[in-house]
Amino acid sequence: MATALVPIELPEWAWQRAEVREALRERNMGAVFRRVQQYGGASQARIATAVAMTQARVNEVINGRREVTRLEVFERIADGLNMPDEARHLLGLAPARDMRSGERAFDLAAFPEVVRVYATQAAASRDIQQLATSARQLDVLAVRGLGLVGLKDSLLRSSLTQREGQQTLQLRVLLLDPESPALAERATEIGESAESLAGGVKLAEARLRELSSVCDLQVYRYEMRPTWRIIRLDDTLFVSAFDAGWEGHESATYKVMETPHGPLYRGFQRMFASMVETGIRTV
Repeated sequence: MATALVPIELPEWAWQRAEVREALRERNMGAVFRRVQQYGGASQARIATAVAMTQARVNEVINGRREVTRLEVFERIADGLNMPDEARHLLGLAPARDMRSGERAFDLAAFPEVVRVYATQAAASRDIQQLATSARQLDVLAVRGLGLVGLKDSLLRSSLTQREGQQTLQLRVLLLDPESPALAERATEIGESAESLAGGVKLAEARLRELSSVCDLQVYRYEMRPTWRIIRLDDTLFVSAFDAGWEGHESATYKVMETPHGPLYRGFQRMFASMVETGIRTV
């Protein structure tokens, strides 16, 4: 049985829940504590011990009679709840210290937007799918997109078709123009025929049309040589790269979050908007 002395450990998916992320952004510790109770099964006494507060103070925060405003208290709460670096980032805090070396996991001042790096897209799939279940806006930049949204067993398809009762999703997808010289170049890079690659793009467009009934859908073709593979879910980007000899899903994947002055998120968003403006809409 868990006791107040046992560190609080929430499952990773709990920190990805939309209501938890919103509470962290708003620095609403009462809402955070309530979710810790819900998803972690922690009592008020256990939370109090973990974050070095009295149980009475935790009760006041939970019931909205007191607010947390001091930075050192936010730090203590983040440490006591074992918040992952992404959650700390949403709260406006630096990443946790590496307990073995005493150093930061990475330099937040140098890379304020990059909150996680995955070896491949597969390693990021659980986080991506979790965010997709509640996202209001989804942008996808791909070559043919079959592995992302085109097929029934693709990364995002099930998350998009199981959103009953939620706000309508705005979905924009950019696919490589099957008639463009860039597609033939890309086919050569990956050892595939241009005909096969072009057929994959057209199949993806056909399958995407099926999503028109469950989301506000826009599909465009672009003509530039593919370099970046992007999945944007509201304020979070998952970015990987195309190169000769490998597909985007085989690349390292960077999780980038919007910050007030960060250039990466804004730069990728600006690039996507420009490609939409110059692209040809097909769906």
